[in-house]
Amino acid sequence: MKKFFPSTFTIAVFLTFVTFILALIFTAPVEIESSASSVYHEMGSDPLIQSGNHLSQLIGFWYNGLWNTGMLAFMVQMMLILVLGYVLASTEIFKKIIEQVLIYCTSTAKAAFLVTLLTLLVSFFNWGLGLIFGALFARKVAERAKERHFALNYPLIGAAGYSGLMVWHGGISGSAPLKVAEPGHLKSLTGLDLAPVDFSQTIFSGMNIVVFITLIVILPIAMFWLGKSVSKENIEIQETETETDQKAEAKEEFTGAERFDKLVWAGRILGIIFLLIAGYKAISMQSLAVIDPNYLNFVLLGLGLLFSGSIYNFLKQVQNAMGAAAGILIQFPLYFGIMGIMRYSGLVEVFSNFLMNISNSTTFPLFTFLSAAIVNVFVPSGGGQWAVQGPIIIEAAQNLGIPLGKAVMALAYGDQVTNMLQPFWALPLLGITGLKAKDIISYTLFLMMIGIIIFIAGLLIF
Repeated sequence: MKKFFPSTFTIAVFLTFVTFILALIFTAPVEIESSASSVYHEMGSDPLIQSGNHLSQLIGFWYNGLWNTGMLAFMVQMMLILVLGYVLASTEIFKKIIEQVLIYCTSTAKAAFLVTLLTLLVSFFNWGLGLIFGALFARKVAERAKERHFALNYPLIGAAGYSGLMVWHGGISGSAPLKVAEPGHLKSLTGLDLAPVDFSQTIFSGMNIVVFITLIVILPIAMFWLGKSVSKENIEIQETETETDQKAEAKEEFTGAERFDKLVWAGRILGIIFLLIAGYKAISMQSLAVIDPNYLNFVLLGLGLLFSGSIYNFLKQVQNAMGAAAGILIQFPLYFGIMGIMRYSGLVEVFSNFLMNISNSTTFPLFTFLSAAIVNVFVPSGGGQWAVQGPIIIEAAQNLGIPLGKAVMALAYGDQVTNMLQPFWALPLLGITGLKAKDIISYTLFLMMIGIIIFIAGLLIF
């Protein structure tokens, strides 16, 4: 894997070309003359698409996908979840948690167990928080190993810090469960007059709770066993730019109105106000439907301000978070372009309909899981994937009499399991730890294989 695995940006470019080739082979030019055509309404004036030439149309779909307004808005929501999760993970309360646990990280096996366990638990609440928490935890383990002069398999610990992406879509910040809980979303997505699917049918369903508990038991134990088996190595950790900046900030002086930003009570009061508003909104609605991406970000904003103390500390952590998220920010549009090709050319229907046509009420969740796992390699965005596959899955579930909550979770499981193969979301972790994607991929594939067994078993049993 180290020899042949390229950078994550190169993977995005490679997948773009692969998608073009697959669309050329398996789809036909789109007829856009009809005013009923979705392509006509969204991009009918694009000369590339009006040409009728297949390759020209695919280029047009790709270009329009790059700058799809709805997806760019979604990108901002996801970036905020990541950035605010980074801020929260960088606060003293989480640093103290890490410091307390580091006492027990005296070997690769023990560290792999603890990093995996805590990262999974935190990621269930928020994937951005879990991702950064896991990254910071992995780096701290490596720093402690260097200080105490004991050998450590750092790539394995880095993979443990990325394990939270195995549970994120089945957690409280999962994109598809959040979207289907929004009033009117299913109607706008499918045209069918369907009631919202709240968290009691998805995240907090019996199936998902059992699957999650199984994961937090099996995965840490598996990583502990692997930690005893793999070779160790001495660690060289370079000081990050963030740490250098923090040393310079310690000498910085503040005068006049700047002092307000350094007041601890100012940030905390503002954070409390945000949380009180969020609490009032939740009590007023008296439903899990209150949880959507915007509400989640609002809560994270309040918690970030509260635990950061001063506004100055909060803004500095936001600045640091943007650096860690830079790789994701620049690659998001590339995957939106891939999504544009797959959606408007009909390629995603080719993938999904094949599996739906050979499924019944028993095998449908399984085939949904498999199709979502495949599509996630090309569109590593849970919300983007839901926009593409959601209508097909909902319609098929309705026809087969499958509970919509189970259909949504089948997609969520497929999406999250191949995150261990597609390293797009690992970019912040790689930036913090100093590792490369090719260093951790063999260990994350190990996690993926275990996850496939657990998810398929859960879907078949329930």
